[in-house]
Amino acid sequence: MSADLRDRPVASLFRDGMTVGIGGWGSRRKPMTLLRELVRSGVRDLTVVSFGGPDVGILCATGQASRVVHGFVSLDSIPIDPHFAAARQSGTVATTELDEAMLVSGLRAASRRLPFEVLRNGIGSDAVTRNPDIRTIVSPYPDGEVLVAMPAIPVDIALLHMERADASGNAQCLGPDPFFDELLARAAAVTVVSAERIVSTEELARDHPSTLLLNRSETDHVVEARRGAGFTALVPEYPRDEAAQRVYADAAASPELWDAFLASFLADEPAALTAGSPGVTA
Repeated sequence: MSADLRDRPVASLFRDGMTVGIGGWGSRRKPMTLLRELVRSGVRDLTVVSFGGPDVGILCATGQASRVVHGFVSLDSIPIDPHFAAARQSGTVATTELDEAMLVSGLRAASRRLPFEVLRNGIGSDAVTRNPDIRTIVSPYPDGEVLVAMPAIPVDIALLHMERADASGNAQCLGPDPFFDELLARAAAVTVVSAERIVSTEELARDHPSTLLLNRSETDHVVEARRGAGFTALVPEYPRDEAAQRVYADAAASPELWDAFLASFLADEPAALTAGSPGVTA
């Protein structure tokens, strides 16, 4: 973590028109503390890249997302996020729908600073045939196979939540589904990690090396945020708060319910979260 990036308000990192990569998977491990800062910042015209959950729905409902690049958007125990569905049906948000493997390939290409990655997934599907930005390529070898040339998906800023991190930016995921946060970090120009606890590097090293999902070269900012994934799940720390998630989903029924949910959501934590200061507790 560079010294000149420390002790800045998280909200100062956001700007209109950014591509924001949000970690987690469905309604698991979503960086909800960091999402609050993004909502409070008021920035607009965002392209959101996510294995989507309530992060996507909230940014659609606030009108901050103009495009969503996704493999899916689900609340897990509630199959369809009603806020995302409403935005799609009303045409207030554009979507780039990808096979999950295509999204992984696009992030991996960006993380390797390559223009595209070749894969078989998506051949013949609407994800390719209806998207003029995705091309096919013929293998230059004797097989001559037609493959998808999945373009890189570079990200301006990645927002991630982990169980533990140290002050240098090494971060640890102790749960069963750490999928693809590391690709978002590597595809991003700037990566912000919130963690349940900021601990010493020695404490991180006591667990198996496979739990160390991010190293300090991939992280620019670290903040401590207790229950920073709530109301989504962070196993083994805590399960999803199903009652709170139901309140969120039901808020799609009327503007009044949404306004009440949003006021409560933003009131849960202080509005001055600071990047790079491990002592900050949200």
